[in-house]
Amino acid sequence: MSSETAPARASSAPHLPHKWLRISGLLLVGLFIAYLDRSNLSVGIKNIGTDLGFSGEEFAATSSLALTAFLVGYLISNFLGGFLTARIDAKWILLVTVAGYSLCTLLIGFADSVGVLVALRVGVGIFEGIYWPQQFRMAKAWFDDREMSRASALIQYYGQYLALALGFFVLTPVEATFGWRPMFWALGAIGLIVVLPLYARFLPTAPGTTTAAAGPDGRGRAGRLSFAAFGGWRFVLLVFSYFTNGMLFWGITLFIPLIVPRFGFDPGMAGLMAAAPYLVSLVLTVPMMILADRTGRRALIAISGLVVGGVLLACVMLTDSHVTQFALICLGLGYFTASYTPNIWAIAVTDLPAHAVGPATGIINGFGAGGGGIVAGAIFGPLLAAAGTYALGLSVLGLIAILGGGALILYTRMRPTPA
Repeated sequence: MSSETAPARASSAPHLPHKWLRISGLLLVGLFIAYLDRSNLSVGIKNIGTDLGFSGEEFAATSSLALTAFLVGYLISNFLGGFLTARIDAKWILLVTVAGYSLCTLLIGFADSVGVLVALRVGVGIFEGIYWPQQFRMAKAWFDDREMSRASALIQYYGQYLALALGFFVLTPVEATFGWRPMFWALGAIGLIVVLPLYARFLPTAPGTTTAAAGPDGRGRAGRLSFAAFGGWRFVLLVFSYFTNGMLFWGITLFIPLIVPRFGFDPGMAGLMAAAPYLVSLVLTVPMMILADRTGRRALIAISGLVVGGVLLACVMLTDSHVTQFALICLGLGYFTASYTPNIWAIAVTDLPAHAVGPATGIINGFGAGGGGIVAGAIFGPLLAAAGTYALGLSVLGLIAILGGGALILYTRMRPTPA
């Protein structure tokens, strides 16, 4: 029977009392702060430009460089973080990386030049990139296959999208009231004095983290990391689908604070309007993740996220109404992320052998989020200059997401049938 017609078989995940709180809950909080640290620059970039001297004609190019600098470090370090999970306990990597990205965020509040700002943003990207695969190493160790969509949603999705929904809503007035420097100081301090002690005290280790303990037979022989262990060419299709996801997600997320004012909304509502697509996503995720775990049709739901979301965003260019454009952005991003994001990670974690989860998720997220985000940032500038509107860029990203849905269809056809 296909894995898309019945719930996936349970794995032999060990028992841990209160694992939903100790693992999902703690990692949700950690990723929430991490996403505030990576998205805060979008909130403060205009005032940063004024203080650091790039608010004039240089603003477009320099702000794009500063915003995408995070993704450069993020792309490279996801690979490193993924392979580290095969040798070092995920808990200790999480502790080091939380300390690293929190300290870099804190120091950005003292930046006095564009060079320092960009260097520290690359640092945030490096530490958060190493952090990312550790979440799924924890998920593979402590949750069985029938729980994976819910575990993925809580560990990765809700931390991410709560930060984006509440972050723009909360950080916009904070930055307007106190300035951008105190905003960075506060966020860095929260990571160091709240998240780090919580992880150290309550987060468990990941059983079988080392390569020696993560053999394919589960009895101590080393699991070999090879192209075949990742799934061969179908793994390439999975990476490409996540690359198109990264382009669409980061194309909107990096620029939504700059897009919203063009719609003519009241300036006092800018933070809420920038958060609206992520609020829609949070509402839609609950039924989608329950449906996925109960039916086992994770791939079909994830495909619909890319295709339906891509179609809605591709239609932005077809209307001149700002209200309609904004509605398409909210519905497109909301449905796309709610359907695709929790399920794609559940698919990856359940399809991969334990010893390959960390390296594979690092590769997926490195190329997908890092590479896709960099490409999206590079596309938006020229398209904005050529068309004078963000609508063209959003529509192009929507069409690319549809291609990602096609790649995921091919991936599902190549998935092995469970015994």
